Amino acid sequence: MSRLILFNKPYGVLSQFTDRGTETVRQTLSDYIAVPGVYPAGRLDRDSEGLLLLTDDGRLQARIADPKFKLPKTYLVQVEGEADEASLDALRKGVRLKDGLTRPAKAERIGEPDLWPRDPPVRFRKSVPDCWLKLTISEGRNRQVRRMTAAVGLPTLRLVRWRIGDWTLDGLLPGQWREVAA
Repeated sequence: MSRLILFNKPYGVLSQFTDRGTETVRQTLSDYIAVPGVYPAGRLDRDSEGLLLLTDDGRLQARIADPKFKLPKTYLVQVEGEADEASLDALRKGVRLKDGLTRPAKAERIGEPDLWPRDPPVRFRKSVPDCWLKLTISEGRNRQVRRMTAAVGLPTLRLVRWRIGDWTLDGLLPGQWREVAA
């Protein structure tokens, strides 16, 4: 039977079990998960937080991570600036990036979500407004959400992946994980 782990990856943690090539010691998955034989299904940037799935099943790993399966991924995104309908419509239609047009996203402005404090905190500037978006994409290009929001004039300040398919972060604080039925 396949193992599937839902992990709430904290800010600053690498989405891998080892860290090679730097003199600075950085946190990795091995600082949180001591389950042999599981590997991340996809990636989450070091400066992003939230849901990371790990499994010991190669087929399941491919189904989760490979964009051809179009598994929806939902992000809560704090952006610099005020998102207007034109920005949201651009995200909904697909945004032209250097590596081509993105698939259309589901995009909506939301109130500030009830999340844990980030360590370190997001910089705060009185003179620059910010707001929160809920974005659902069905592909996984490198730093895609950050590049999409920047392309519509809303640089990302904080990025939390909340959902992948039917799996969510519900009940998991940063650094916590639980095993679920695959």
